[in-house]
This record gives sequence, structure tokens and C-alpha cells, in this order.
Amino acid sequence: MKKIILIGPPGCGKSTVGQALSVHLQRTFIDTDAVIEVKMQKKIADIFIEDGEAAFRVFEFEILQEVLTTDHTVIALGGGAPISAPAQAAIENSGSHVIFLDVSLAIAAPRVGFNRDRPLLLGNPRAQWLALSESRRPIYEKLATCSIKVDGMNVAEILNLIQEEVR
Repeated sequence: MKKIILIGPPGCGKSTVGQALSVHLQRTFIDTDAVIEVKMQKKIADIFIEDGEAAFRVFEFEILQEVLTTDHTVIALGGGAPISAPAQAAIENSGSHVIFLDVSLAIAAPRVGFNRDRPLLLGNPRAQWLALSESRRPIYEKLATCSIKVDGMNVAEILNLIQEEVR
């Protein structure tokens, strides 16, 4: 059975949906942001501050390559993980189901909690989120084998749609 990869902007529910989906399908769940924090032994915000975004992206790509070799998994990628051309090629060549969880700012804002450690959302977080989301949207759409607009949906409804797609 193919891997399932969840992509989308911050606050779309990749981690929440991924955990629930992995339990439902009896698969291992991998959240690349969590893997990075464990391996680097620091928060992503601290990696950005101490090492810089470029160093973070290099490590993020290494983790992406690693998790793409796993079997029987549900993988939640960080919002920026699929943005580079090499990352896109790796995802496209993985033979995975790629699910784009699309969300509006109105729904994402309370989930993201713009006052938390989000290094790319400093300054005006709502404007930053919109800019990031819109610049990444074409990539998410290109990579996706399925797109789900999650606004107004609960986790169970999203899981049902994903299951229909991956059968």
C-alpha cells in the first residue's frame, strides 16, 4: 500500500489528521517537524534563529528523503518541506498518495495561534501566512493526488474523504 503524505499550510491539520489517519489505517505516523526537533534537540524556531532558514531547509530535505524510504506510513510534512525543486521531485517519485489539506486563514488562524513560535510568521503573522500560503499553493496543487478544502469539516469527515481517495 502506498505511503500517504499530507501537505498544506500551517494550521490545515496535517498533524491532527495524520495521527488520526495512522491509527485508523494501522500505520506508523511520522511528522517531519517533530522528527527534526528530536534529531536536532531543539525547537524549529530555535533552529531558524541559531542556524538560519537555509540550514533548516537542508536538514528538512534530509529528513524528507529519509521518511520517503519508509513503508506503511502516514507522513505530515512541514508547510515548507515540499517547496524546493529537489523535494518536489522526491515526493513525485515516491509513488505516494499526496493529500493537500487546503484551509482558509479564518480557520487556520486560531489553530496556528499566531502568537506562538512560528519563525516565518513574525511581524504581521496574518499577512505572512497569506503570502506563504498563496506562494506555496501552486506547488501543493501540483504535487497533490487529492485536494481537500478542510474548512467546516471535522477530522472524521476528512478521514472519510482521504480513505475514498486512497482505495
